[in-house]
Amino acid sequence: MSVLFANRRCCAAALFKSISFHRNIATQHLHPCLRDLASALAVNQPCFSLSSKDVHILHEPAHFYSRLLEVIRRARRRIFLSSLYLGSEERELLDAIGSALRENPGLHVYLLLDYNRSTRPGPSSPVLALLPLLRNHENRVHVSLFCSPMLSRLATSVVPPRFKEGWGTWHAKVYGSDDEIIVSGANLNRSYFTNRKDRYLHFTSQPNLADYCFSFLRLISGFSYQLALPDSASTEPLIKWPSPSINPWKIQPLVEHSLSNFQTRHLMTSAYPHAFESSSNDVLLFPMIQGGQFNIREEERTVSLLFHHLAPQTSSVVPTPLMNLTSGYFGLYRPYQDLILKSSISCDILVASPQANGFYGSRGLSGLIPEGYTLLEQRFMRAVRAAGRDASAKGGSSSAVRLSEWVREGWTYHAKGIWFSPSQSSPPVLTLFGSTNLNSRSANLDTELSFVMLTSSEALQKSFQAEVDGLWQCAVPWRGAERHVRWRTRTIVGMVGGML
Repeated sequence: MSVLFANRRCCAAALFKSISFHRNIATQHLHPCLRDLASALAVNQPCFSLSSKDVHILHEPAHFYSRLLEVIRRARRRIFLSSLYLGSEERELLDAIGSALRENPGLHVYLLLDYNRSTRPGPSSPVLALLPLLRNHENRVHVSLFCSPMLSRLATSVVPPRFKEGWGTWHAKVYGSDDEIIVSGANLNRSYFTNRKDRYLHFTSQPNLADYCFSFLRLISGFSYQLALPDSASTEPLIKWPSPSINPWKIQPLVEHSLSNFQTRHLMTSAYPHAFESSSNDVLLFPMIQGGQFNIREEERTVSLLFHHLAPQTSSVVPTPLMNLTSGYFGLYRPYQDLILKSSISCDILVASPQANGFYGSRGLSGLIPEGYTLLEQRFMRAVRAAGRDASAKGGSSSAVRLSEWVREGWTYHAKGIWFSPSQSSPPVLTLFGSTNLNSRSANLDTELSFVMLTSSEALQKSFQAEVDGLWQCAVPWRGAERHVRWRTRTIVGMVGGML
């Protein structure tokens, strides 16, 4: 594999040299602080150039749900949905898919879900809800279930079903049809459509971007179980592994090779100079895949580049930039924590309060998860204070770190991402969004698809700011320092902290 990555780097470097002049032209309309970053990202990441008029930021779960139904109803050729799971009670969503299939004989539907989350035993198992679609449109509905290879065959036989997800899940959330997609952190379940706050970015009239996402999902589907109709004598769904020549517990080298080749192909085609020549295009979009179990760590490289290129090189004349960061499951990956602690960028961080954590009130060990995140937040803030970056400290600098928590009665919090503003009084010119929670689990166990978007459009920058304002509207000062963490929670976090 080392030869593979060396070849990829050589190809990328050669390509970058050949188009560097055009890349400078392509980035000249961006804010000056973004130009070097854009060129650095383009060395390794595919890039899509698009118009801000085709980027639509949604703010509420209900808006996301209604837009999702619209996207499905507009489909003529393909519907592709990628999520952790699809809720077993989502009849309206499934009926919309069924109607689209009946009205469009050439339409195919592709679903990619997590195996362990979607096959939990019992009458509410998500896969059971999909069987009617398969029965009515067997040859046009394709359901793939990705199973992380981190859990061995032996462990699979002894670990309880719900806990198997601790060893990694399929976590990418992309919802598309034909030439439009919605990128989100939300799953396809009722709470995400009603009272579970997340982010939702809708891209219209984007055939190249939609093809990229669709091709990525189809690639992973080739390393996933396939859902089929049960035998006539059984009511249980039939789940098949696609290839007898591939061991499902030993797919890491194959997936690593396939994903690397996939990104290299798109890097070579998306980076041609003509992709940036349209005068109406004022957005650059860089997709990044993170699959730590496959040694694919594009998100880590990208976040490191963000801090390297966006931090001011001098403090005398340049205003202090601002980074807003949020995660519903804030166990910040240690390399990201180190970047924040050493940076001169001001950081406002928003986390879920214990009551807004999706596991609040759960029975059994999962009920301790909100308390576990409190422990991780306490450790982070101790590190912030030790680095002299605590905004609440007396005499704190303008480039300090501030931690807040999200509270809204009857709601839970699931949003994640980063926004970057050149100064603390200007709107964001960049955002990172997608499925990543920016924690150790996202870095090492789950398989993620996220994006970095840069824009020179003042209207879109205002939309970025409105998104930040909407999330921080429910922010209160962090109270985690006052909360007691029980010894058993500390013990469990010590044992499985990387799974949070």
